[in-house]
Amino acid sequence: MAELSGRTAQREALAILLQNAACLDRKPAFGTMMILSWMDVNPGLLESSTRLKPHEAQNYRKKALWVSWFSIIVTLALAVAAFTVSVMRYSASAFGFAFDAILDVLSSAIVLWRYSNAAAVHSAHREYIACVILGVIFLLSSICIVVKAIHDLSTRLLPEVDDFLFSVSILSGILCSILAVLKFMLGKVLTSRALITDGFNSLVGGVMGFSILLSAEVFKHNAAVWYLDGSIGVLIGLTIFAYGVKLLIDMVPRVRQTRHYEMFE
Repeated sequence: MAELSGRTAQREALAILLQNAACLDRKPAFGTMMILSWMDVNPGLLESSTRLKPHEAQNYRKKALWVSWFSIIVTLALAVAAFTVSVMRYSASAFGFAFDAILDVLSSAIVLWRYSNAAAVHSAHREYIACVILGVIFLLSSICIVVKAIHDLSTRLLPEVDDFLFSVSILSGILCSILAVLKFMLGKVLTSRALITDGFNSLVGGVMGFSILLSAEVFKHNAAVWYLDGSIGVLIGLTIFAYGVKLLIDMVPRVRQTRHYEMFE
């Protein structure tokens, strides 16, 4: 409590300093402006709390819930289809996409939890917890994707193409790309890193879907490039791993900083 009172008093003093500077028609020092960042002024709330009216925030929250439910249903169906393709056609990219689709289901479920509480739509602490969980899931899934892709490369598994693989790839590429755009838009409005991360995961799923087509088509015309499918799987796995590490580095300290300011749980 003493720590909170001290920080509150410090922010009030800085606010008075800014008011005095305005009265004197002078700009406050750069250092003062740096101190009065959003996290310093109101560390318990996201920036969306100043941009959106209450009814607007709730409207976008409901949209985020609907998009998350739709994403779970679609990606779960695609995951089953992609796993089937991976087993039948020995495709590392198909396995990578299927695993990423499962990750997308989990990340969308986390977003559902993030926005399940109407009162916590602007909660920074809840947002950062969701991001930390997403970061851990990203790391675990990336390891599995890379291990599977390296195994396929070491055993020289050759990809095969049929109508089923083509249909799953096209469908997953289009649907995941649409979901990514919707999540990015909602994440920007709600200033939600969790939604943007979920959108990134959907974007990766779309890239994986189209990469299956690319590697299969290249192999069809040039069998010497058999390794393209596995190489794409490794690249995507490393990308997810890097994003997960960055997410944890950014969010773990913020969870600690905002744990005293959580007002909604």
